[in-house]
Order: sequence, then structure tokens, then C-alpha cells
Amino acid sequence: MNQSKKESTLKKCIITLPVAAPGICFVLPVLILLSGSLGDNLEWQERLGALVMNTEGYVSWKWIPDYPTLEQYERLLFYSPAFLKLFWNSVGMAAAILAGQLLIGVPGAWALAAFRFKGRKLLFTLYVLLMLLPFQVTMLSKYLVIRLLGLMDTPGAVILPAVFSTFPVFLIYRSFRGIPPELADAARMDGAGEWRIFIHIALPLARGGVLAAMVLDFLEAWNMMEEPLAFLTDKSLWPLSLYLPEIGVSQAGYSCAASIVTLLMSLFIFALFNDTLEKGIINTAL
Repeated sequence: MNQSKKESTLKKCIITLPVAAPGICFVLPVLILLSGSLGDNLEWQERLGALVMNTEGYVSWKWIPDYPTLEQYERLLFYSPAFLKLFWNSVGMAAAILAGQLLIGVPGAWALAAFRFKGRKLLFTLYVLLMLLPFQVTMLSKYLVIRLLGLMDTPGAVILPAVFSTFPVFLIYRSFRGIPPELADAARMDGAGEWRIFIHIALPLARGGVLAAMVLDFLEAWNMMEEPLAFLTDKSLWPLSLYLPEIGVSQAGYSCAASIVTLLMSLFIFALFNDTLEKGIINTAL
């Protein structure tokens, strides 16, 4: 009996190890940031001075500082108005992008999924191709359009291209395609208009896919760097993602605290919609 239990435990360990190893690799940097954010400047200088300040000595590290302190967080949240300004910039940009995608991307996905019109497959293929293109390829064309519209160095230069992103349309399209067309046909026979079918039938049935797309789009908008760096020269308009690279290596503890606070928003959204995100992606795949 004991032998069988040992064999069962060994099998579980063998199965768990390949899954746990990548998880540890992903979590380890976050733990390093958390540990570093609890150390004061003097402790940073003593342990990592040779690395970040080019002083003499050896580099050492402790997971728990000798004298843990919230000094870095206090400085970040109460004595760094630039951080708070850029934080609310990120919140405003992400909210505007999600609102725009709900108004434009979701109805667009329903139109591609529910209606049959000439060129529909070609248009959807174009959407997929555009989704595969990296920002570096489309940067010049976006720059020319934004400049023509007079949006350079304004939040709209970042928000407008993201609103018309093809990724949410592609993801939500798959959810709408899973809805039986007979439901829409029955609603039309009962006298329902297209907007009523979309709002009362399509959206509730594809709710998981829509929320999954919105969560993924929020994470992308929250962490975007290339677009604001290319289209915004006024640093007061930058999102929070561009604040961290501006911190010098001599402020390593402060940088760790800023990274943790920045990460908390993404973790909060992911934890809040974890089940919805998982189910939406699974339903979209099926």
C-alpha cells in the first residue's frame, strides 16, 4: 500500500514538474521586484552598489531585507506627482480604447459573422493580415494619418489607432460565429430589428468572448510603449509604461516599487476576470 502511494506521488511530481518549472520562471522576477521594493537606498547601495553604481565590492542579494521598509512606496505614492499623473494618463487611455472598441469593434465583428455580403471573406482575410503585421510595419502609415488629422502629440494619437485594432474583431468574431443563425432568423420573423437582435441575443450569448477580448485589450493598452513613444513628444501625456525606463539605475529600489504598483493593476484585472477570460478563449477556440 505504501509502495503504491509512493509511486502515485512520484507520478504526480513528474507530471507537475514540467508545468511548475515555467511558472516559477515567470513568478521569480516578480518576487525579486517585491523583495527589492522593500529595501531602503542604503541597503541597495551596500548590496548592489558594484552593479548599479560602479562602486567597489561584491554583489549580494537577500530575499528578505535586513530592515524591511515601505519607504520606496511612500515616496512613489505621496512624493512623486509625475507617477500619479502618468498613472491616470494610462487609466484614461485604456478606458477610452476599450469604450471605442465596444462601440466599433464589437458591432463590426457581428456584421462579419452574421451578414452575408460581397467581399466579406476578403475583408475578414484583410483583418487577419493586418492583425499579424507588427507596429514597425504600420508605424509610418499611422503617423501620416495621425498627422493629417492633426492629432500628433495628443492622447488621440494613441487612442484612435488602438480603437480600430483588428485583434478584438477577430476574437469576438469567433464567438459570434458560434451562435446558431436560426436564433436570429426566428427573431426577425417575430419582427425584431437588427440592432435589437444584436443587443438582446448576440451580445448575451457571446458575452464570454467579448469580455475576454476586452480583458486582453486592456492589458495591451495598459502596457503599450511603442505607440506613445512614437506619437507623443510631450512627456506629460505619456502613459505609465514609459515612466519606468526614465528611472535611473541609482534608484533601483524606487524602480522596483514603481514596477510593483504598475503590475498590480494588470494582476487585479486578470484576477477579477480570470474565469471569464479562460472560458471566453476556450469558446472562441471551439
